[in-house]
Amino acid sequence: MTTSREPEDDVNMLSTGLQLMGHHGTWMEPYKILDQKLAPFFLHLPLPRFRSCLYTATTMADLNPRIEISFLETFICSAFAACFAELCTVPLDTAKVRLQLQRKIPTGDGDNLPKYRGSLGTLSTIAREEGISGLWKGVIAGLHRQCIYGGLRIGLYEPVKTLLVGSDFIGDIPLYQKILAALLTGAIAIIVANPTDLVKVRLQSEGKLPAGVPRRYAGAVDAYFTIVKMEGVSALWTGLGPNIARNAIVNAAELASYDQIKETIMKIPGFGDSVLTHLLAGLAAGFFAVCIGSPVDVVKSRMMGDSTYRNTIDCFIKTMKTEGIMAFYKGFLPNFTRLGTWNVVMFLTLEQVKKVFLREVLLD
Repeated sequence: MTTSREPEDDVNMLSTGLQLMGHHGTWMEPYKILDQKLAPFFLHLPLPRFRSCLYTATTMADLNPRIEISFLETFICSAFAACFAELCTVPLDTAKVRLQLQRKIPTGDGDNLPKYRGSLGTLSTIAREEGISGLWKGVIAGLHRQCIYGGLRIGLYEPVKTLLVGSDFIGDIPLYQKILAALLTGAIAIIVANPTDLVKVRLQSEGKLPAGVPRRYAGAVDAYFTIVKMEGVSALWTGLGPNIARNAIVNAAELASYDQIKETIMKIPGFGDSVLTHLLAGLAAGFFAVCIGSPVDVVKSRMMGDSTYRNTIDCFIKTMKTEGIMAFYKGFLPNFTRLGTWNVVMFLTLEQVKKVFLREVLLD
């Protein structure tokens, strides 16, 4: 015997479902995707009736159906999350740059003795010789970079992804479209932010100068003016080629992998749009980014920190000839430690900050 269902029953079920879901989905998930996610549970309803019930249910749940946030709000969230992650992890980034810029130093008995050994050894050496503040060299330029680069690459990701698949697309976006979107946003963002990246690397490499040699820059702002005065405006875009390659690749490895892994984890029973999901997806994104981006990252750091290389190919060939292929994975552990930590902090912060903006949009 089949019991009849009142319209209020459907509305109440939808309202409960919305509250349990928390309106969580992928970043800036459009209303139509929410429609699709809940639709399988209400196949007995004609589509117009379903949409009507859904609208009423969102009102009951003190929600508004428009759940996307603006590009400006996304940019602010992304820039804040990226800057916070930078503040937490800049010492690890300084250690990574020093290891990447390090060359073998000949000793009297013919052996080569590196000054920096491993991430912890590098951190302790910098702290001992330059003080604790030496670990945060380039932090101002790093924040400049993350505010511009981080805000653009993450803020543009969803709009570009939507542009690629079309605004009417419903369902899971293919991985290759996510990769392409992240490649494009990474390249666009670093073209704008390259001067900040150059200054950051220059300041971080100051500590490797011999004792007694005067420092070139008094700080981030002085570095911008000094570089323009001594080398010209175009010098601010030194290393742009490898930097575009590196940041486009790393951005694709980070954003596309995070997006895909998060989406996959959320389909596993017992998992949802939770802190644990963000943690696992962030760690995986950092690992993929380091594995794929390390070679171009080393070339980029050397191009920006050392003016003896003529171009990207010259840097690659000279490094390969003198130090071998493993030179391109110098600083891998501190790089993974840094990027893994950076991604976890950034994505966790981003997800939480976006909820503040979403709450303002969703709640009446």
